[in-house]
Amino acid sequence: MNKRGNEMNRRFISPATRIAGRGNDKSDSKKKSGQVWIETVIYTLIAFVMIGLVLSYAQPKIQQMQDQSILQQSTGMLKQIDSTIATMGTTGNQRVIEIGIKAGMLKLDCVDEKIIFQLDTKTQYSEPGKIINDGDVKILTEKRSGYNTVTLTVDYGDNYNLQFEGRNEIKTISKSSTAYRLSISNDGSDSTGKIILNMTI
Repeated sequence: MNKRGNEMNRRFISPATRIAGRGNDKSDSKKKSGQVWIETVIYTLIAFVMIGLVLSYAQPKIQQMQDQSILQQSTGMLKQIDSTIATMGTTGNQRVIEIGIKAGMLKLDCVDEKIIFQLDTKTQYSEPGKIINDGDVKILTEKRSGYNTVTLTVDYGDNYNLQFEGRNEIKTISKSSTAYRLSISNDGSDSTGKIILNMTI
C-alpha cells in the first residue's frame, strides 16, 4: 500500500502546483520576449551607427566627385559659348544656346568683357594659386578656410564689347533645375571697332 500510495502521490499534481507551474511558464515567456526586444534594439542601433560611419566617409567623397563633374561640364559649357561667339558671323546674326547650371554661378561680366563660372567646393580642381589654360578657358583654384573657390574665365576684351540687354553691366545667373536659354546677337561694331555682342536670358 505504501508503494502504491507513493506512486500515486508522485503522479498526482495538485491544482495549486499546476497553476504555479503555468505562472512560471508565462514569466519565462515574458523574459524571453523582453530579451529578444532588447537584442533587436541593440542590433538596430549598431546598424544605424555603422550606416552613419559609412555615410560620414562616403558622402564627402561623393560630393567631391559631383563637384568635379560639374566643373568639367561647366568648362565644356564655356567652350560651347566661346565656339558660338567665334562663329557668330556678320551684323544681325543671332544664336541661342541652352546652358545648365546645377551648382555655382555664371557671370556675364559686360564691364570687363569676361564670361566667368565660379564654384565653392572641397575639391582641389587645379594647383592652388596658379592659372592654367584649357583651350581659351582659364582655370584658377583659390584656397579658402575649409574650401576652395574655383573660377573658370574666358576673356573677350581684345575683340568684343559684351553687353547684357544693351547695357555694360554684370549679370549673375544662379543654379537652376531647368536649363537657361542664352541668346547672343551681333549688333555691329562700337567706336573702337570691337564687335558688340548683346546677350539676353
